[in-house]
Amino acid sequence: MTGSELNQRAVGGPWPECPFDELERWFEEARSKGEVLPEAAALATTDEQGMPDARMVLVKTRGSQGFFFYTNLSSPKAKALEANPVAALLFHWKSLARQVRVRGRVVPLDDVTADAYFASRPRESQLAAWASDQSQPLDAGEGLVEKMGSVDRRYPDGPVPRPPFWSGYRLIPEAIELWREGAFRVHTRVLFRQEDGAWVGQQLQP
Repeated sequence: MTGSELNQRAVGGPWPECPFDELERWFEEARSKGEVLPEAAALATTDEQGMPDARMVLVKTRGSQGFFFYTNLSSPKAKALEANPVAALLFHWKSLARQVRVRGRVVPLDDVTADAYFASRPRESQLAAWASDQSQPLDAGEGLVEKMGSVDRRYPDGPVPRPPFWSGYRLIPEAIELWREGAFRVHTRVLFRQEDGAWVGQQLQP
């Protein structure tokens, strides 16, 4: 088997000029394989001292405009992004034996976008956003459920407004790497980079 034939077998066909169509196909395949949260990704940041951190987030919107995720603005991730507004995302789907790495700069979302997403969340999630002082010690005197009940009584009728301390971010991708497992560790890695407003892909050694 030639190198070209091996590559075609590994990737299942030629790669596109832009990564987003392929990425969307992978998301749909992950759903069809039973991945419960294919939009879950590890978000890596560094704080003002350069200390790295990582946690799982749900990427609710993705595409050429960026990757959108939401959080409490007093959370460690939000403070890290304020100090150093660059980040990386890692999606991994075991059922597909594939992963996607994304790197780029991060900008806050506007109020209209944040309001629209918050309004789409289940009411219980909206109440939890108000009740939780994310990542802070939990006061033994009042549990989170009790605090949610207090918020629920504050807004008994109609929609729950978005808390002023809760919003989102958009990671604007500058590099996207698509990785697909191959036999005998002959994995396929294609790195796309932004060059003069266009995406340029290059295959990497595994």
